[in-house]
Amino acid sequence: MAPKVAADGTPDLKDYADVIDPSTFDQILEMDDDDERDFSRGIVYGFFEQAETTFEKMEKALTNENLSELSQLGHFLKGSSATLGLTKVKEACERIQHFGKDETGTEEKDNTTALAKIKQTLGEAKGDYDEVAKLLRRFYGEKV
Repeated sequence: MAPKVAADGTPDLKDYADVIDPSTFDQILEMDDDDERDFSRGIVYGFFEQAETTFEKMEKALTNENLSELSQLGHFLKGSSATLGLTKVKEACERIQHFGKDETGTEEKDNTTALAKIKQTLGEAKGDYDEVAKLLRRFYGEKV
């Protein structure tokens, strides 16, 4: 079944529950005072800027093989994603947060394996982000 769209072409976010948690995102929408959705738009577009900057920092940390920074950046973006209900991005960032550590929470001794896992997961996170960013841009009336 194809996802539903409103007459104006905006997607029905409930049809995308695999990438965005509708109940969490609805809580953000409830804070809007008007039909223009200025408040939630500001939060979402602020997240876009934050995510893109964080992904750039992650790429640099990956190049520098800095597992500690990758973990911190994964943790940071996990929290931001969770606040908006962006489930796939949140889950990928949580994996990045933990890949550089062993089961006791100390830094993993095999950096090569951890970095390879992070590199793959970072690619997945960016793909998931691109998917949800396009969806939300359409939701807010942008042509993408």
